[in-house]
Amino acid sequence: MEQQPERREGWSFPERKGQKRKLEEGAAAVEDREISAVTTDGGQALVSEVAAQVSVLNSAFSWQESDRAAAKRATQVLAELAKNEDLVNLIVDGGAVPALMTHLQAPPYNGGDLAEKPFEHEVEKGSAFALGLLAIKPEYQKLIVDKGALPHLVNLLKRNKGGSSSRAVNSVIRRAADAITNLAHENSSIKTRVRMEGGIPPLVELLEFSDSKVQRAAAGALRTLAFKNDDNKNQIVECNALPTLILMLGSEDAAIHYEAVGVIGNLVHSSPHIKKEVLAAGALQPVIGLLSSCCPESQREAALLLGQFASTDSDCKVHIVQRGAVRPLIEMLQSPDVQLKEMSAFALGRLAQDAHNQAGIAHSGGLGPLLKLLDSRNGSLQHNAAFALYGLADNEDNVSDFIRVGGIQKLQDGEFIVQATKDCVSKTLKRLEEKIHGRALRHLLYLMHISEKSIQRRVALALAHLCSPEDQRTIFIDDNGLELLLGLLGSTNTKQQLDGAAALYKLANKSMALSPVDAPPPSPTQRVYLGEQYVNNATLSDVTFLVEGRTFYAHRICLLASSDAFRAMFDGGYREKDARDIEIPNIKWEVFELMMRFIYTGSVDITTEISKDLLRAADQYLLDGLKRLCEYTIAQDITLESIGVMYELSEAFHAMSLKQACILFILEHFDKLSSRPWQNELVQRTIPEIREYFCRALTKSTTNLQSLRL
Repeated sequence: MEQQPERREGWSFPERKGQKRKLEEGAAAVEDREISAVTTDGGQALVSEVAAQVSVLNSAFSWQESDRAAAKRATQVLAELAKNEDLVNLIVDGGAVPALMTHLQAPPYNGGDLAEKPFEHEVEKGSAFALGLLAIKPEYQKLIVDKGALPHLVNLLKRNKGGSSSRAVNSVIRRAADAITNLAHENSSIKTRVRMEGGIPPLVELLEFSDSKVQRAAAGALRTLAFKNDDNKNQIVECNALPTLILMLGSEDAAIHYEAVGVIGNLVHSSPHIKKEVLAAGALQPVIGLLSSCCPESQREAALLLGQFASTDSDCKVHIVQRGAVRPLIEMLQSPDVQLKEMSAFALGRLAQDAHNQAGIAHSGGLGPLLKLLDSRNGSLQHNAAFALYGLADNEDNVSDFIRVGGIQKLQDGEFIVQATKDCVSKTLKRLEEKIHGRALRHLLYLMHISEKSIQRRVALALAHLCSPEDQRTIFIDDNGLELLLGLLGSTNTKQQLDGAAALYKLANKSMALSPVDAPPPSPTQRVYLGEQYVNNATLSDVTFLVEGRTFYAHRICLLASSDAFRAMFDGGYREKDARDIEIPNIKWEVFELMMRFIYTGSVDITTEISKDLLRAADQYLLDGLKRLCEYTIAQDITLESIGVMYELSEAFHAMSLKQACILFILEHFDKLSSRPWQNELVQRTIPEIREYFCRALTKSTTNLQSLRL
């Protein structure tokens, strides 16, 4: 059986994306009423308002207090408007981008002009905020960057370099980092341009900034820049970001450890060398700690990151489990958050591919929640759960637990969304089947004896599907497993009946002695075949039969060799012994002719229309070979409507092959028959026959296997 590398390569888990910064609403409320009036007054008023604010920005680039106040207000108005995505096009078309770009830097300053710098950092902050909002639309990212925004934004990241630290400085740095995040979001070329403009080193430095909001914004920008950009990843690591990021994992501020684990996740994604550096730097335990975070987003990122760590080597998988990751991951499987369940299933799936972890995950309670996730209608979640179960099935110690909790039925009955999941489930069942022997089988037989009835039945159902033919007699005859299956078949619960029928049908197909009638039986070897030319031929005929008033010429020697019925007729004390002409009542000419043709040639073509009458004649005259041919022909015509009549026919004429075919048909099509009003009565009638046939078939199949070995 193939192992999992191809499946891992195509493993279904959400991409780590640079998250769009959720921009806080920071514009002053003083303008709210005025702006609201403009936005509800129609398109022309909006165009006029944007034009007015752009005009202010274009004419107010100085340190004059009135200019600074007007520019600050203009950036706030434009930012407030840009919060409505529907207005972004109008704002850009109105020339806001170059105007805002101008104010990303301070105006020229002549020390003699003013004693103070009014609204220092405030206008730049407003411009960065507004441009960041406009950059949420991907089509404007390149426009803003091409106008020269990046160098100014990178310079804003360094506003604290002069030793100044104030709320205004913190805010402008944070808005600059947020703007870089939005400009680079899902834009590979802009991510590269940020690096070329020298944006990564200051962002790494800001991870240690005293203001937590700045730390968070810097981490968010690095997270975006690291996504699917190897050169950016390498520079972030070279700038010694890892020690600080790992410390941030332990922050009490959920927003900070969420961004930190996101950066690390993007760094290690598809980068094995960085993965090793991250682990060497001591990230493993803090990441495991985040599994118990009160922040679901951090939990998701941590679980995904552990899954990525687990792909490196076997030792890492073991260390993750040893350090306490399993129980919180299992708890996450039961969360109402679909993404949280998906990430934890992904991590457990990776961990479960290591033999040392498999029993521990199962015995920590992982089997039940993973099996429950197979009911999900989310394809990725369902597949991750299936892959984890595939790993757990590789451990012999987990086999009995799989069966005890109903895992086999769950795997067999599940409705799986994608083909990869269906293939994974098939391989899991095959893996379990290969382990039903030795210690695992002994444990299951023990459960089948001492457990409560529901578990005994689960074991019997699973073994019917998974056990090897050589163990069938031991399980189902010696250890009474057959009675458990028959008990399900005779239940009043439809689901139990269906499960029992499916298991018995599977058991029948696996048995070499009891199988569907799929080929006509060979004709028996007889001592005398006179041949086709003597059928109803007066030449050398020494007896004639009268059938429906017509004469049929026959030969005693051929009849005597054909069956005990004719031997009794001609050698016994019956009046036909010496008679020349023998009348045959209650049989049609066509039927009698076919019967005689079989006696003379050893073969005959039987149509469906005549097969039942011919079966009656073959049974009456003890022609076993002809009887089997009739049974085969009749069995090909069994339908949902005719099954009851066919079963009665098999009983009336002791037609064992036909009865066998009827039983197999009932078991195979039980779900369709269950809607028929007479189905339950038919099933109850057949249960003794089913028991008899299985006892005979399983005993015979075991004997045949032993003979083959000899």
